[in-house]
Amino acid sequence: MTGVRVDVQPGVLKWAVHRAGWDETTVERKAPDFESWVDGQKKPTFRQIEKFARDTHTPFGLLFLSEPPVDRLPIPDMRTIGNQQIREPSADLLETVLICQRRQDWYRDYAKDRGMGEVQIVGSAAHGSDVLDTAASIRDDLRFGVEQRKSFSGWEEALRHLLDAADQLGVLVMVNGVVGSDSSRKLDVDEFRGFALADPVAPLIFINGADTKAAQIFTVIHELAHIWLGSSAVSDASPSLGSDTGEERWCNCIAAEVLVPLDHLATTYSGTPGDEELERLAKIYRVSTLVVLRRIYDLGGMPFELFQDRYATVYGRLMDILRRKKAKGGGNFYSTQRRRLSPTFASAVFTSTLSGETSFRDGYQLLGVRSHETFMKLGEQSEGH
Repeated sequence: MTGVRVDVQPGVLKWAVHRAGWDETTVERKAPDFESWVDGQKKPTFRQIEKFARDTHTPFGLLFLSEPPVDRLPIPDMRTIGNQQIREPSADLLETVLICQRRQDWYRDYAKDRGMGEVQIVGSAAHGSDVLDTAASIRDDLRFGVEQRKSFSGWEEALRHLLDAADQLGVLVMVNGVVGSDSSRKLDVDEFRGFALADPVAPLIFINGADTKAAQIFTVIHELAHIWLGSSAVSDASPSLGSDTGEERWCNCIAAEVLVPLDHLATTYSGTPGDEELERLAKIYRVSTLVVLRRIYDLGGMPFELFQDRYATVYGRLMDILRRKKAKGGGNFYSTQRRRLSPTFASAVFTSTLSGETSFRDGYQLLGVRSHETFMKLGEQSEGH
């Protein structure tokens, strides 16, 4: 069927490119005949459309629809800009959610087969719960008090502690900056920072690992707040003053209070929100300077206009750091893959596969590996966590 040409609607072609997040340069490089397909000068061959589907991560059959389908996330989407809901999810976000749902489904069955009970924190708070009391409870459960944070050498160690503490509470925590194990498909922090999949037995949160470590710390607490509520959601966890939904606003308030308690900040803040002071406070609380700015504003330490101006400046600076981080890349595969998988989940898959309950094919897929050697080495490291 190499030379067979097929009819594909221009709108569907444009939808696939938009969904894949391609810019003009990428289109020219990966589909040089794209414009001629769209304007009808020529039809693509069957082989070309097969390649186009693979490259854009589009299910092949969808390219032959008469009009573009509407992509919808399988969980509530609470991301907003102003008071407007964010655009349709990208293929990368959709696939990431589906990967985590498959892992959650598997672990739920695994846990039930072993008579494991429900995770107590799921749904233990209500939307109207007092922010100070709920934040204090979460902070205690995570062993993440301000005094305890003094023992951490930096943000990375603080984040590692949070991930381990959440895992010990029964929450599967997965941190990844790419889709699955595909390093060519980097997740966009401007699209989402994390999501929560609430479940009585197998609660799961996902953190966008492409973000800074300090930002990930805020996202972890924000997504855990969703678990405390017993609700699933994709969110753009942020300490800004955006027009979030009621639940998003509550989760942001919880995260801010867990990380920077206002009563503690009142005794620590010097009274002048200069760059040096922001950095000093960020080190004390192991948070980003954006969170510090927000809490100083909450404390009444600066007018709204100044907060907006400073926030935009600091945010731009952090985005520059992220861009440099993306350019560096690299890292050890096994240590990276362990971060992408909850230790509890990885150990369960490894044990179940070796015992014969789960096929090796399914075990490889669940852990995102392709070879037996890689599976065994990753499993052994997870067992020794």
